[in-house]
Amino acid sequence: MGQMLCCCVQVGQSTVAVRERFGKFDDVLDPGCHCVPWIFGSRIAGLLSLRLQQLDVRCETKTKDNVFVNVVASVQYRALSGKASDAFYKLSNTRTQIQAYVFDVIRASVPKLILDDVFEQKNEVARAVEEELEKAMSAYGYEIVQTLIVDIEPDEHVKRAMNEINAAARLRVAANEKAEAEKIVQIKRAEGEAESKYLSGLGIARQRQAIVDGLRDSVLGFSVNVPGTTAKDVMDMVLVTQYFDTMKEIGAASKSSAVFIPHGPGAVRDIASQIRDGLLQSTQLH
Repeated sequence: MGQMLCCCVQVGQSTVAVRERFGKFDDVLDPGCHCVPWIFGSRIAGLLSLRLQQLDVRCETKTKDNVFVNVVASVQYRALSGKASDAFYKLSNTRTQIQAYVFDVIRASVPKLILDDVFEQKNEVARAVEEELEKAMSAYGYEIVQTLIVDIEPDEHVKRAMNEINAAARLRVAANEKAEAEKIVQIKRAEGEAESKYLSGLGIARQRQAIVDGLRDSVLGFSVNVPGTTAKDVMDMVLVTQYFDTMKEIGAASKSSAVFIPHGPGAVRDIASQIRDGLLQSTQLH
């Protein structure tokens, strides 16, 4: 701020003073101490700050897809010391003038874009505002340092709908990933079951082969050690022994259900015949 004592005026740093003589512009006084002889008609008309200033402008407009948005632009400007007289005399309200130009450019640019493009191209909108302000305000002695679009606020209902669309898209992706994971689990489970059944079949085949080999060795050994017996007699005895072992296991099981089997004096021979006939039929089918 300037301080005046008699005919001396002190102008502060980052400030210039405008001196008039008999009501007419005379000179621009830089920071420091100056002599202003008021007795000769000189006076200080006012002070002008050269500091960087910022103006935030909120502008409501409509996009190409008919969505109302509030665009907040931040304009940084300052007066030029070389054009201090223009900045002091040509504009009565600098902030109102800048605000009018910002409104004009934003309301001319945003309606050409859909809402998504407004977010993506906000730098282009800011550049258009800055270029228009630079051309207009330079004639008034002001420099536009930078213009930023700091916020874009759609209507609350539109904002909620955009969030719901985004949430639905993410849920759809999550559902696809979950289904793909379940598919992989089912495939692996099926492959495991197939491998298990294959190995189980190999085990059963080897078990049956071992039983057959054991029976053959038993029949041959018994026929050699007991003269007069045939292979048929030994097989009948082995089958009957297996029959009684099976009956024993069924009776010993605590959770076995009741099993009714016809039994009598001739049942053992009948059972041996049935088992043998079943084995022979199975062999013929194979």
